[in-house]
Amino acid sequence: MADVRLLLTDKEIARLPTPNEGWYLARDTELKGFFVVVGKRKRTFTVQGDLREDGKRATSVRVAIGDVKELSTRTARATAKEYLAQISRGQHPKPGSKPSRIAGGGDGTTAHQSGGITLRQAWERYRDAHMIRKGRSERTIESYRDHVERIFANWLNTPLEDLGSHPAKVVERHDEITKANGPYIANGSMRTLRAIYAHARKANKTLPPDNPVGAIDWNGEKRRDTGMGPGDLKAWFAELSALDNPIRREFHLFTLLSGCRPTALQETTPGDIDFKRRILHIPRPKGGSKRAFDIPLSREMIRCLIRVMRFGHQMHPSHARAWIFPADSVSGHIVEQKEDRATLSKWGNDLRQSFRTIAAAAGVSEFDAKLLMNHAIPGVNAGYITRPKLLEDHLRRQQQAISSAVFAALNTNNPSIRRWLKSTSSQILNAQVPIINNDARAEQGQSSATAA
Repeated sequence: MADVRLLLTDKEIARLPTPNEGWYLARDTELKGFFVVVGKRKRTFTVQGDLREDGKRATSVRVAIGDVKELSTRTARATAKEYLAQISRGQHPKPGSKPSRIAGGGDGTTAHQSGGITLRQAWERYRDAHMIRKGRSERTIESYRDHVERIFANWLNTPLEDLGSHPAKVVERHDEITKANGPYIANGSMRTLRAIYAHARKANKTLPPDNPVGAIDWNGEKRRDTGMGPGDLKAWFAELSALDNPIRREFHLFTLLSGCRPTALQETTPGDIDFKRRILHIPRPKGGSKRAFDIPLSREMIRCLIRVMRFGHQMHPSHARAWIFPADSVSGHIVEQKEDRATLSKWGNDLRQSFRTIAAAAGVSEFDAKLLMNHAIPGVNAGYITRPKLLEDHLRRQQQAISSAVFAALNTNNPSIRRWLKSTSSQILNAQVPIINNDARAEQGQSSATAA
């Protein structure tokens, strides 16, 4: 599981999900360096900080405070502040103690004293100086963190020089990951290691010039061909209408209608909707905030959003104020999008592929489909295209064509589908959903949706 960030309290820690395997970190948003290591059998209050010598960072240390069953969060936080203060002064909080092991780390995480930069240090510099500074999305950072701190946990304190001088170790590790985690995870984790090594060598010219990842034989990867065509939609709609949770039902439908990455949709808020302009702003897509974009809304997409906000305020009234797709989760919004394939055969990126396939069937050009999906457009001429100028006229017509093609496959004789979509636009709008925390904006949205 990916790491999470929240204000640590006894109640919130008790609500943290237990991982099926391995471990993850629940980091405190108030005190930097204070977190809980959440494993299958144990949860441990922990601190991490940089020991310094002569004002320079010498090594990073991680120190366990105690089991959450034995300490209150308030006591652990006070101890964490004391430990972090000692670490900042160059003092280890537990002098003479054996270095603690990180859950799932295998070989432990003792600080290497050879003077060479370790994988942990290189990762922290890459994360702070490259990823955070350049505005990479939190999801991207968490993906890299998972590779480094889970897949390469027993290498965290290994000097990069050792890996660079012995690429056979990297080759062997790639083979091991392929067998244990699959070819895609193996390739992805190695791309992370390659990027960290290349970044570290810019400031550490003593590292071997050849990136050790270059020695591996990459696993073959094929694009997953799981999209639906127009002829598949009738059966899929029947499956979707049978889902018990109406918020998840609308989430999957909107994923199909928008072609947006599900992880980006999960974090959308009511404030991201502009019903007057008929757009949904996606503030943190893949690539970070610099890739933020607006999705033009078709009539069917507007109805979908209004339905889900009505359901949200009925089922999760507090979370619905902050999220379009609220859920009973630590974050307050939908996090896990997966469904049982026997219940819903297509979800997630399957629907993104379906959007692209149906767009072609609806006569939408490849160029327009890429603009709608926020794909990078190759070539010099693409740099002269101003996307916002096409958004509220041309691209909205293309979006409407795709939505119309999707709903043309709807089986209106199916009773579960009729129950789901029985509300007409006026009935939905009369529900007086608090679309945004502003009555004027809500009224503005309702009138615009009616006009749609």
